[in-house]
Amino acid sequence: MDILSQSAFWLGLAKIIWVNILLSGDNAVVIALAARSLQPAQQKYAVIWGSVAAIIMRVVLTVFAVQMLQWPWLKLVGAVLLVWVGVQLLEEEDEGADIKQSSSLLGAIKTILIADLIMSLDNVLAVAAAADGAPQEAKLALLIIGLGLSIPIVIFGSSVVLKLMGRFPVIITLGAMLLGWIAGEMLGTEQKFQNYVQVTSAVHYALAIGGALLVLGLARLRLFSTAKQAGS
Repeated sequence: MDILSQSAFWLGLAKIIWVNILLSGDNAVVIALAARSLQPAQQKYAVIWGSVAAIIMRVVLTVFAVQMLQWPWLKLVGAVLLVWVGVQLLEEEDEGADIKQSSSLLGAIKTILIADLIMSLDNVLAVAAAADGAPQEAKLALLIIGLGLSIPIVIFGSSVVLKLMGRFPVIITLGAMLLGWIAGEMLGTEQKFQNYVQVTSAVHYALAIGGALLVLGLARLRLFSTAKQAGS
């Protein structure tokens, strides 16, 4: 209980909560995208359980983040997977696909977990850094408490985005392109990639924009190919 009386503990907690507020926007978009095809009653469960599972996974990932990010080309693999998730989500919207009722909820939660796992590779480092100044014996508790408090932030954000998607469908396309943008940024921070390319500010934004356009282009290409095969 002596830890609770230390200002470093409360400062660390405040920093973690603030970092999670700043980093929860993309997660809220992913959760809303994954849950949008469900029935209204199931959307609520997908948002809640997807958010809780994602936060728990992020706590676990935070413990091993520093070691994992030293693996060569890990961020490249993450960027490719993130583009794939974005293409899949955009294809569902364009095709008006309805996932079978029995598996839709689990499918949505699985998509949420995959995307959040990839995007968390960088995010967890920021959270771990925020807790770095706290007492050593309190760091793990701070991470769990801070990330746990971010659950309602993600849930509320996802609910708002879901409602906006119903009124403005273009948000779905922009949300999928956001995943491509994040994928491009992730590639730019890959150490192995930086050994070959000097990532200046211009290159950083070029990679991000290229990732967003790649998601949109691949989704359109696959839809065109599918339509052509159906017509032949």
